[in-house]
Amino acid sequence: MKAHTIYQEIDPALIEDMFNWMRRDERNLYKTTLSSLGQARKLRLVFLQKKSIPDQIIFMHKVLKLKNQDLVGEHLLQVWFMKGQQDLLRTFCDRMEIEHDGNGQVVGELPETLDDTKLAQTIDRLLEMFDSKLVTLYFRVFNLQTPTGWENLSKILDEDDRLKLV
Repeated sequence: MKAHTIYQEIDPALIEDMFNWMRRDERNLYKTTLSSLGQARKLRLVFLQKKSIPDQIIFMHKVLKLKNQDLVGEHLLQVWFMKGQQDLLRTFCDRMEIEHDGNGQVVGELPETLDDTKLAQTIDRLLEMFDSKLVTLYFRVFNLQTPTGWENLSKILDEDDRLKLV
């Protein structure tokens, strides 16, 4: 699943959470994103800034659903997880025994394979600790970090009813 597909299927409330976090904690990123996505639709930043915040978020979400915005969309999700969802990342890395910097950023290379048992236990634990839609989104984004994703994670994402974006 590519980033634009994630944006097409995701619960809009999660996107609202992401952009509200961005407005609160990463204001420059929010403004740059609004400007960049506006330019992609031939709209000037000053025009978009006149819109209400909810309308700005709806606009950005709509543009991120487009295939040509995959890189931007994936980058935004990565930043949100790396800076705004560090507890989830730390928990995932610790439980999967993936070396990280203490904030969830992997040190070195990502593992080539994910242990089935650890993965199942980690998913169960994360679902106990965090909102299921956030966990699902994280695993979808994590699975984009290799060209074909991890086969066992892809299968779980396709089959486990607890891991749905909507």
